[in-house]
Amino acid sequence: MNIAVVGGGSRCKRLMEVIERHEFQEVQPKVVAVADIKDDAVGFVKAKKNGLFVTHDYNDFFRRDDIDLIIELTGNMDILYDILEKKKKTVRAISKRTAQLFWEISRVSTLQKKTDQELRETRARYQSIINELIQEDVMMIGFDYRIMDVNDSLLKRLGLERQDVIGRHCYEITHRQGQPCSGDKHPCPLIQTMNTKKPFQTTHIHLDKDNREIYYSISTYPMLEAGEFFGAIEISRDITKDIKAQKAMMQQEKLASVGRLSAGVAHEINNPLTTILTTAMLIQEELDPQDPNYQELETITKETLRCRKIVASLLDFARQSTPTRKPCDINEIVRESVILTQKQAAFKDVILKYELDEHIPSLNMDKGQIQQSIINLILNAIEATDAGGSIFISSAFQKNQDHVDITVSDTGQGISEDNLGKIFDPFFTTKDEGTGLGLAITHGIIEQHNGTLNVDSKLGRGTIFTIKLPVKSGENDAA
Repeated sequence: MNIAVVGGGSRCKRLMEVIERHEFQEVQPKVVAVADIKDDAVGFVKAKKNGLFVTHDYNDFFRRDDIDLIIELTGNMDILYDILEKKKKTVRAISKRTAQLFWEISRVSTLQKKTDQELRETRARYQSIINELIQEDVMMIGFDYRIMDVNDSLLKRLGLERQDVIGRHCYEITHRQGQPCSGDKHPCPLIQTMNTKKPFQTTHIHLDKDNREIYYSISTYPMLEAGEFFGAIEISRDITKDIKAQKAMMQQEKLASVGRLSAGVAHEINNPLTTILTTAMLIQEELDPQDPNYQELETITKETLRCRKIVASLLDFARQSTPTRKPCDINEIVRESVILTQKQAAFKDVILKYELDEHIPSLNMDKGQIQQSIINLILNAIEATDAGGSIFISSAFQKNQDHVDITVSDTGQGISEDNLGKIFDPFFTTKDEGTGLGLAITHGIIEQHNGTLNVDSKLGRGTIFTIKLPVKSGENDAA
């Protein structure tokens, strides 16, 4: 490994002496060039005496083909960023502080006299720490938000190369934005650590290489030299699964509570509604259709019928039961669901099409409940799609992930971002005559089958609902 040093002072001299004295096992480092603006710098003088290439302009390094690593020892961050920008992609570069870290480790290792057993234990503990950190995303960030170093775990997640990241602002890389994070809901951990010179922890939503949201728990730790803050180490951990699990648990508790309440309310008001409806219709029969009271009674009848429809939905919602699973052909269920909804689609002049994967294995599920879920999604798609639009239903076996996808996509108006997080909540609806229970019931059924129901939608671009059902969803509950 051929090394070029920018800064020919005492640290440069010390580096050359360490390399000369130490016997390396896996790499063979060698200082081949030194740059400094002063002729009398001790490291510059030693390099010249040893016959190495010396220069007053470190830009001369970029024209050489024999350099593998550039070490910047002046401590000038502008010089470091200039090197990072101009160096060849095959050349690595480290800062004065990074080099100092390795020297300190080397110094401590040299000063401490340990037995062979102690050394083995120390190495084992060190290796354990490294292995744990490799599982997290780690960045070294300067006080100016520029990334000084980054580990392979983060590079892999972002789908970037090291040269694409070093020297760029952290908020550009992790948040795809042009300014630092701010606000009570999205505080910048670097600012917090810089102001307090203490560790700080927060939760952010990052974007991966496919622009999907990922929840990250972020901890920052100050990097200090002589009491001066020059940056922070940021360690991030993906907590997306934990967040989703918490949301799913809250949703289940909410549905269970609403279900119990719905059952009680529905039974209590069903009888009075029947009495109101019957009385209104009997009085209406006694009146002339031209009588002004006739229309008032007609309004009472319609509104009472609407209330009964809501009550019926409440009872359906409350009666969600454990599915009775049997081996079923999901494609057959999709075909039957399409047949049952074709008339509604034709009435609105909406095209209904489907494409099924014929290699899907038999699934253990409650046919009636799954069919109800698919029909609910198709009917919602029909209502959301204008005349001339289309709805596409498909099934696919994701063999590698051991689950089956059923998607229902439409070319309708789409769902606003504000409403997207509420559509599975009981009683939430944007329809004039909707009950807000259809998607809540569907969501509950899919979860009882150990599956998931996801939605992807944007205003003006339509909506896609995806049911994911595991191939192994449990033993048969009925013979």
